[in-house]
Amino acid sequence: MGFLELLLIGVGLSMDAFAVAVCQGLCMPKLNLRYAAVIALFFGGFQALMPTLGYFLGTTFSNLIDQFDHWVAFVLLAIIGVNMVREALSKDKDEDEANDDFGFKTMLLLAIATSIDALAVGVTFALEGTDIALAACLIGLTTFTLSPIGLLVGNRF
Repeated sequence: MGFLELLLIGVGLSMDAFAVAVCQGLCMPKLNLRYAAVIALFFGGFQALMPTLGYFLGTTFSNLIDQFDHWVAFVLLAIIGVNMVREALSKDKDEDEANDDFGFKTMLLLAIATSIDALAVGVTFALEGTDIALAACLIGLTTFTLSPIGLLVGNRF
């Protein structure tokens, strides 16, 4: 797979992180460069990590993954969804916790949720024999670049 194809895959994979960053930016009264760095590092890092993990899972356990990969994705998404609903329905929020949109726990869950598709792409890279180092770097750098731009776009609106 060539550089252009990998770059386009990186752009496609970063769109969900971009959308989340836009929503985070909408909630901010003023753009904070620290938060832009946090969102870039979390989303870019996980978007680079997940295809690498998927690649190694694909090369190591390719015959076993086919049987339950959809269940792993389902369980992860269900845990994230239940946690989001639970937090939305919780009436006893601390003021600090309610405004902690960039806290470690929140950013970790968002980064995992936006990079699950990259895990599947990594398995595909393993089956195609794609250079995972180049692919993971391009995907991570693309998301690292586009996430703060999404934060800025959301904040401007």
